[in-house]
Amino acid sequence: MQNLKTHYHPEVIDLENKSVFTRLTTRSIVINGDSILLLYTKRYEDYSLPGGGLDVNEDKIEGMKRELNEETGAQNIRNIKPFGIYEEYRPWYKPDFDVQHMISYCYTCDINTALGNTSLEAYETNNGMKAVWVNIHIAIAHNIKIMATSDKKGMSIERETFLLQRIAESKKLSSI
Repeated sequence: MQNLKTHYHPEVIDLENKSVFTRLTTRSIVINGDSILLLYTKRYEDYSLPGGGLDVNEDKIEGMKRELNEETGAQNIRNIKPFGIYEEYRPWYKPDFDVQHMISYCYTCDINTALGNTSLEAYETNNGMKAVWVNIHIAIAHNIKIMATSDKKGMSIERETFLLQRIAESKKLSSI
């Protein structure tokens, strides 16, 4: 799979003498016309791709399907194709490591348009996370505005906005 970008958080200046924890994750790209299935998180006021961490020894495709179903209620996940990898180094705020090296494996897929029930984790529910179909250009513009104006933004918004822009370019999705 092609590496789309390697991003270093501004607080991660170098990796010398740092303990690094690697986390493998997946991200799902589901498009219907000019709409994309995203998660809106009220706490951070942003849009993100469905996805999350792989369990130990979990197959990437199986993990992607599990995360997509848990977070959005997606049914009949099919036509899965690799899109690319987003790699990032960001601060780790727990005492066991200094830096988190996150590798996100991104896949396109198709699902049934109607969504089923979600199985969100407690922190996702507490953060106000909700699956939504949204025009990709509206989501990109919204995230760009949040990056420029909000002090509530999370560490993932730069990754998510970059990926949304690459998806829009690759799919040649029209503007509204």
